[in-house]
Amino acid sequence: MKATSANLLSIIKGPKQFVIPIYQRTYSWNIPQCEQLFKDILRINNHESMQGHFIGSIVYFQESIHTVSDVPKLLLIDGQQRLTTVTLIITALAEFIKDNDIEIDTTFTKLQNYYLINPEEDSDLRYKLLLTKRDKETLINIIKGIKPSGEYSSRLIDNYKYFKSKITKENVLDVYNGILRLFIVDVALEKDKDNPQLIFESMNSTGLDLSQADLIRNYVLMGQPIQLQKELYEKYWYPMEQSYGNEYTTYFNWFIRDYLSVKTGTIPVISQVYEDFKNYVQNNKSLGTITEIVEDVYKYSGFYVNMVLRKESHPELRSLFSNIQKLKIDTSYPFLLPVYNDYAQGVITAEEFKEVVKLVENYVFRRAICGIPTNSLNKTFATLYKSINPSSYVESIQVAFQLMENYKRFPDDAEFEREIVLKDVYNFRLRNYLLHNIENYKRKEIVNTENYTIEHIMPQNPKLSPQWQEMLGANWQEVQKTYLHTIGNLTLTGYNSELSDHSFDIKKSIEGGFNDSPLHLNRFMQKVDVWNEATITQRAKELATLAAKVWYAPNLSQDILDKYIPSKEKKEITYTLKTYVHLKDEILELYQLLRKRILNIDASVKEEYKKQYIAFKAQANFVEILPQKSKLFLYINIDPNKVNDPKKICKEVSKIGRWGNGDIRVVINKVNQIEDVMALIQQAFDEQIGEDD
Repeated sequence: MKATSANLLSIIKGPKQFVIPIYQRTYSWNIPQCEQLFKDILRINNHESMQGHFIGSIVYFQESIHTVSDVPKLLLIDGQQRLTTVTLIITALAEFIKDNDIEIDTTFTKLQNYYLINPEEDSDLRYKLLLTKRDKETLINIIKGIKPSGEYSSRLIDNYKYFKSKITKENVLDVYNGILRLFIVDVALEKDKDNPQLIFESMNSTGLDLSQADLIRNYVLMGQPIQLQKELYEKYWYPMEQSYGNEYTTYFNWFIRDYLSVKTGTIPVISQVYEDFKNYVQNNKSLGTITEIVEDVYKYSGFYVNMVLRKESHPELRSLFSNIQKLKIDTSYPFLLPVYNDYAQGVITAEEFKEVVKLVENYVFRRAICGIPTNSLNKTFATLYKSINPSSYVESIQVAFQLMENYKRFPDDAEFEREIVLKDVYNFRLRNYLLHNIENYKRKEIVNTENYTIEHIMPQNPKLSPQWQEMLGANWQEVQKTYLHTIGNLTLTGYNSELSDHSFDIKKSIEGGFNDSPLHLNRFMQKVDVWNEATITQRAKELATLAAKVWYAPNLSQDILDKYIPSKEKKEITYTLKTYVHLKDEILELYQLLRKRILNIDASVKEEYKKQYIAFKAQANFVEILPQKSKLFLYINIDPNKVNDPKKICKEVSKIGRWGNGDIRVVINKVNQIEDVMALIQQAFDEQIGEDD
């Protein structure tokens, strides 16, 4: 590698051509970046103390540093954005000089022949900078002075027009002199000596604008022979990028994270997916050739795009994927991706796939209604695919859902119906989704509920009319406060302003009122003449029963469940507090106080008596307590490198024989030590449960 500080125009001048590799992203600078560069160029000439302005590096790859040819082709690894933008400025400057009579130490022809074209060459070789795809033709037409037509790069055109609009007779000399004093770091890489991917990684570590997607694409393609690069890019990578449309930069990193979750069983951190992808490829020799790896990424990306960007051709699946989006269940994709692959391979039918997606939707929505925290859903879905039995595909998933307990649970009908009746649905994020799906349950002609607004049957106005106060009864204020925003008092209407705060009788009988409504949600009001606590509650229970059918839960018989539960050959021995001979008097009292605090961490925490110790677990044990004669040994299951222990009360015991699983031991013998110990136990619980990334 040869790196030197150089004047930018001196690098461009002379016969040569900078070529953008086909896998590089297209030109992406917008007006704000152009505006800043233009200001910097003007500032150079207006400050005599400034020797010049450094704009970054130009990194390119050539066959050999010593290769001599009429027009060397230099593969541009980094600097496309800067070099393209300066080319636009020079083109705009050249056009201005051609069209205006001004005194300046250059000409249109000189600027073109020195910095824009190789005047002795023809075809593509004529141009000093050769971009990719439609950027290429757009830039060539700009240099030729041809107006754009057909498909062209709007960014190139917009930025060129911006520079043309900013150059005036008053500042043209400043622009030219400023360009003459632009400096770069000129980095020339040699074939078979330098690793361009390491250059990319180095630039990324310094904070330059390289996304995880950029690094992944270049890691896959950069080191390959040119012909293989072209084949992989044109056949797989470019079509994959195009399938995301304008959402590529938003979604591709998340796809790679989910893809790696499927392949490795570990959920990467989104900001580190490049490193994890590289490690996945380098550490798994069984993956096959680079072509096979890219083919697999391309295949799963197609599944992801169909689900996330709703490009699925099957209308019912597309509708279900839309619901997954509305519920924001991004955490489900590491489970749904391999299921989609099974569907694509013919392992399951479309009907079976629909049932699986519907179960995911129902699971998450029931939990949302019941207020169960979403933390750890990513881990739940990341491991769910392992529960599938190919010979009884859907049933095995139903069993897995039905057997989930505590914070992972799939709420049953009793819990779901109880909570939906009481919930403040009006201020619930998913209220429109909730009402839409209840309204359209078993409808063949779907009602577009977006054309309707939410209506409070009993009005929101705290100063209810005498008619409403009389209908609701003496405790009307309490009734309004309790039931106002609940599902029993909410419906949909296209006549919200007409219904207003009118009495229930008028809301029923007015034109467009409940009696005229074609919506299923308004049928109950058509059958009753009074609206009070009793009717609100009755309607709420009916809607809750209906909701339990819309978002049904698996309800398999115990006989079916037993087929999936491993039989236990030996009867388990039951342990109790009396098992632990040292657990008495002050130590028992200390244990009881600590036990209460641990169980209060979360409803999912369970206490289990083992032969030698007492375990507290959520997914697994996060702390074990071993009673001693005058103290309690606590073994906390947390990485010693991650624990926050400001009072230095922990001791690492990972290399010491012990009962239990925890790698950290804490000793406690006094009540006033509980607070410090609980801070450590909470850390272990939080790490085990985790948070959605």
